[in-house]
Amino acid sequence: MKLNNIEIQSGQLAVEMARLKNERHFDYLVTIIGEDFGEEGLGCIYILENTQTHERVSVRSIAQLNGDDYLLDTVTNLWKAADFLEREVYDFLGIKFLGHPDMRRLFLRNDFKGYPLRKNFDDSPESNAFTLEDDVELDATYQYSLDDTGKLIEKRVPLFGDEDFVINIGPQHPSTHGVLRLQCVLNGETVKHIYPHLGYIHRGIEKMCEAYTYPQTLALTDRLDYLSAMMNRHALVGVIEEAMGVELTDRIKYIRTIMDELQRIDSHLLYLGCCAQDLGALTAFLYSMRDREHVLNVMEETTGGRLIQNYYRIGGLQADIDPHFVDNCKQLCTYLKPMLQEYMDVFGSNVITENRFQGIGVMDKENIISFGVTGPSGRASDWKSDVRKNHPYAMYDKVDFEEITNNHCDSYGRYLARVEEIKQSIRIIEQLIDNIPEGDFYVKQKPIIKVPEGQWYFSTEGARGEVGVYLDSKGDKSPYRLKIRPMGLNHVAAMDEMIRGLKVADLVTVGAALDFVVPDIDR
Repeated sequence: MKLNNIEIQSGQLAVEMARLKNERHFDYLVTIIGEDFGEEGLGCIYILENTQTHERVSVRSIAQLNGDDYLLDTVTNLWKAADFLEREVYDFLGIKFLGHPDMRRLFLRNDFKGYPLRKNFDDSPESNAFTLEDDVELDATYQYSLDDTGKLIEKRVPLFGDEDFVINIGPQHPSTHGVLRLQCVLNGETVKHIYPHLGYIHRGIEKMCEAYTYPQTLALTDRLDYLSAMMNRHALVGVIEEAMGVELTDRIKYIRTIMDELQRIDSHLLYLGCCAQDLGALTAFLYSMRDREHVLNVMEETTGGRLIQNYYRIGGLQADIDPHFVDNCKQLCTYLKPMLQEYMDVFGSNVITENRFQGIGVMDKENIISFGVTGPSGRASDWKSDVRKNHPYAMYDKVDFEEITNNHCDSYGRYLARVEEIKQSIRIIEQLIDNIPEGDFYVKQKPIIKVPEGQWYFSTEGARGEVGVYLDSKGDKSPYRLKIRPMGLNHVAAMDEMIRGLKVADLVTVGAALDFVVPDIDR
C-alpha cells in the first residue's frame, strides 16, 4: 500500500488518535515507524487498521522540539502494543513519549551513546568504542511530562519493591530458544510482573539497509526468522516491486505461494516438536523433526538451502523450480496428512499436555488486538488477522482455504491452531501444484535498481503472524528508511499480562505456545 499520511500536529496527537480508534474503529496498531525526516525534524508514522473492514490508514506526526528534547504524546492508553513500539523509537531516535510508563531503552545498552537512526549519528569507532564491561542494570525507569510552563519533568519510578524477589529466566535458557532475558518479579512461585530484556543479538539491520542497495538488503531478511525466511523475503521484495510497479508473471506468484506454505509447514512442525520438548516430551519432538526433514528436502532441491532458503529476488525467483518439485510436493502432502493425527495421539491430546496448556497464558480477543498479537497465537483468541485473507497477495485470493480460529484464548488453543494451519497449507499447495503455469520465473530489471520517491508498506503472513516492511524512498538506489515489523515483538510484550498470577513453570509453557524467534525481534 502506498501511504497517504494523515498529518497530525504533535499537540493534537493524543486527541486525534483517540478519535481514530473510538469513532472510526482503528483498533489495531500495526506498527510505529520512527524516522528522521531531515529538515522537518524527527517524528513517527503510525499504521492503523480497522479490524472490521480491514481498512488501513497511516498517520504522521512530527515531534515537538523542547530545548534539546523531541517530544510526542504516548498512545499506550489506546493500544497496548505502543508500549514496546514507542520504547523502540526512543531507543533508536531519542523521541521521548509524554505519559509513557517506562521510558527505557529496549534493545541497546543503557550506556549506549546517541541514537543510531538519526541521520547525523556519529558511528565512528572513536565515538562508539566497544566495551567489555557489563551493562549497567537499572532498578528504576523514567516517565516524562510537561508542567504548566511547558518545562519537561522527569520522574524516576522504581521497578522493584523492597519485598520483591527477582529471578532471571535467560539469556541462556533452553526454553527461551535464544538469548532473551525475562526478569521475573515473584511472590513465592507466583509471577507478579515480567520485564523482558532484548537486544542481545541486535545487529542494526534497519540502519545497515540505509547504506545498502536494494538487492543487497535482501540477504538480511532471511537472518531475521529462519523459519519464515520465505515470507520475510516476500515482504521485502513485495514492497520494492509494488513501489516500482513491477508486474509479476502468474508462474512467479504460484511458486512463491507454494514456497511460503512449505515454509509455514516447516515452521509449524518445529513448533509442535519444541512445545513438546519444552514440556519434557522428547518422543513428539523426534516425530516432528523426522517429518520436517521431508519438507526441507523438497525445498532444498529448488533453493539450494536447508537452514535458510534464499530464493526470492526483486522481479521474481533466483531460479526455476527443480524438475522433481511438483512430484515431491504431491508426495509430501500425501505423507503428512496422517502424521498430523499421530502428533495429536502422542502429544496434543495427551492429558498431561492438556493440563499444562489449558487455561495458561489466557488473553481475550480485545487484549490480543490491543497488543497486536497476530498469527496463530492471535487467531486462537478468535481474531481473524490473517494477512492472506485481509490483504491478499500472490495467489491467496485465488485459492480456497480456511482461516483457522478458535476461542480457547490460551496456550492449548495456540497449539491446536498450528496443527490445523498445517492442514490448510497442504490444501493450498494441492490446489496449486498441478496448475503452475508456464512462463518466466524472473522479470528482468535494470542493473541498478532505483525506487521512485514515496512511502510504501507491504505485509505478508509469516509463520508467527504479520511481517511487514515500510519503505521510504527518495528515488535513490538505497532506501532512505526501511522499517521491518517483526512478528515476535508484540508476542513478548503481551507475555507480562498473560503470565501474571501464574507459576514460574507456566512461563515456559506460555513462551513455547507463543512461538517467538529472538533474531526476528532483535533485528
